[in-house]
Amino acid sequence: MRLLKDLFYIFYPKLCAVCEQKLVENETTICTLCRHDLPLTNFQDFKQNKISENFYGRFLTENVFSLFFFRKKGITKKIIHDLKYKGNEEIGVFFGNWLGEILSENKGFKEVDYIIPVPLHPKKLKERGYNQVTKFGETLSKQLNTPFLENYLIRISSTKTQTFKARFARFNNIGTKFLLKNPEFFNHKHILLIDDVITTGATLEACAKEFLKSKDCKISILTMAYTE
Repeated sequence: MRLLKDLFYIFYPKLCAVCEQKLVENETTICTLCRHDLPLTNFQDFKQNKISENFYGRFLTENVFSLFFFRKKGITKKIIHDLKYKGNEEIGVFFGNWLGEILSENKGFKEVDYIIPVPLHPKKLKERGYNQVTKFGETLSKQLNTPFLENYLIRISSTKTQTFKARFARFNNIGTKFLLKNPEFFNHKHILLIDDVITTGATLEACAKEFLKSKDCKISILTMAYTE
């Protein structure tokens, strides 16, 4: 069996999602060199940091964290683009495992009751074929031993992608709407909202306001990247 695997790898090697070089043994999705090139946020405080400040005066957050900075040029743009538009969901698995290891040591994230992804509009989901944060959320669920709920929060308005739009236009986009089914289910619960990238935080704010219809619902935020 080992020989068959080795032969398969010779003809169909696994490549790094960034540099497209062959991955060596014990590397998955992104090679060690490219991993070290990621512009990590390195936030030590999950309650008060550069990202959580975005939500001051908008809604109360428990914990907020992003692993790396998203930039218009460089490897982070390629990673997110391949995840969202080229079907490379293994990127979500990779960062789900990485962030799961980080968060499993934090008491605040251990107290989360449910992991909730920012949903796609059904039309966009049908076109793309997948939500780019589903594998990310499923992997986090295993790492944190926390249920992943994908169908409670639904998007009821369709908008163009936020990642590459002008910042001012994103901030003033009030057309994105969500609906939380059965808000009573989340009474007195702590939820972790997840997405791929935080830009202005407008989308996450719209999601959070639905959960705030539940009684005493606490909200934490987690994304792979944060736009500088």
